[in-house]
Amino acid sequence: MSEVILMSDPRVAAVPVQECDEELVDVGSQSDLLVDHRKHDSAGAFALLRRGVLDRLLEAQASLPDGFRFLFVEGYRPPALQLSYFQEYAAFLQAEHPQWSADQVRSAASRYVSPPEIAPHSAGAAVDVTLADADGRELDLGTRINASPEDSAGACFTQAGNIDEAARFHRSILCSALASAGLVNYPTEWWHWSYGDRYWALATQAPAAVYGQKDLES
Repeated sequence: MSEVILMSDPRVAAVPVQECDEELVDVGSQSDLLVDHRKHDSAGAFALLRRGVLDRLLEAQASLPDGFRFLFVEGYRPPALQLSYFQEYAAFLQAEHPQWSADQVRSAASRYVSPPEIAPHSAGAAVDVTLADADGRELDLGTRINASPEDSAGACFTQAGNIDEAARFHRSILCSALASAGLVNYPTEWWHWSYGDRYWALATQAPAAVYGQKDLES
């Protein structure tokens, strides 16, 4: 996609889902990925991914240059938590911009938090990931993971111009490895990559998504 298509775009919701019923697997126990616990929850949901997403993430890590590795931050997000995040951020934007319509708020909110009904994280299809060095130290990619457009003056956008050369270099390494393994980036969040969800299907012109919203009990 040459244009920045937001998660709120009707074209994303219009993509059909042909659920493949692939299992969620635990990243920590099923891989050698370095797992950060900043998003840890009591059920360990943050460390879950669909098997196919994890396989591609590991393929991407194997292609990284020497001295680099991925730092996994978050995968699966229960639908109720996604709804809470979206409502909280939308309420913040509405308070900051009382003149905005509901559609304007929804669109602006989707730069940072996906609408719950189509959220890649709630399908187990998305991963928030950054880079670390060989010793496991997190590297600078221009902003912290989960920096909002307001917090970062737009530097959270993958192609942002207001980051330094070192951060831009690290982003290029991250992007090259993940894209080569078939994952797609959400261009307003350099750390967010997905496979098999509606956004991925739209970006790759696949006929349907293979992962839909999933509950831990299902």
